[in-house]
Amino acid sequence: MSDITIIGTGNMARGLASRALAAGKSVQLLAHEDKAKAEALASKLGGSASAGVLGDAIEGSIVIPAVYFDASKAIVTQYGDTLAGKVYVDITNPVDFSTFDSLAVSAGSSAAEELQKLTPATVVKAFNTTFAGTLVSGEVSGQQLDVLIAGDDEASVKAVSDFASAAGLNAINVGPLRRAQQLEQTGFLNILLSANEALPEYQWNSALKFLPAV
Repeated sequence: MSDITIIGTGNMARGLASRALAAGKSVQLLAHEDKAKAEALASKLGGSASAGVLGDAIEGSIVIPAVYFDASKAIVTQYGDTLAGKVYVDITNPVDFSTFDSLAVSAGSSAAEELQKLTPATVVKAFNTTFAGTLVSGEVSGQQLDVLIAGDDEASVKAVSDFASAAGLNAINVGPLRRAQQLEQTGFLNILLSANEALPEYQWNSALKFLPAV
């Protein structure tokens, strides 16, 4: 059995799995279709990472689909009631890629809230404001990454917060799941900065940081 299940084999899956292994967690990696991709990533990461394919039984009590919003909706539909009792971490920024000018969810809602309507799992929003490359090391320019976390269930939020802290990250609880609306807008802004060729210093290697007064 694994502590955390990560669905996907791309850059975000690699970053999240790197942090999970750094936290001493065992990781189950599920590829979309090609198990060889999960096996290759597990081998590259080393540690207690196992490989499988989407459709396999989910082992982790924390499930992190490192996928786009539409794919995440398909995953909760596919697994249905088997996700009951799981913490489902939504990392998505539901960008409208047809315009790249807005989010593809209704005003007053968020990807996380829409996913919660579809699954018996407890949805927690986290990691949508962190980029894949920065997660591998867990820091930018010597600064610990902030992980902004939103959720309605105290125990589930604590589970994600404890994971982030054990992974060497700074966990910040920003409030209930509806705060995902603000987190997704913030994540979108971060994406726009990184996609702006006039700002090369921010291209996918930057991080948001909240500095407390001391």
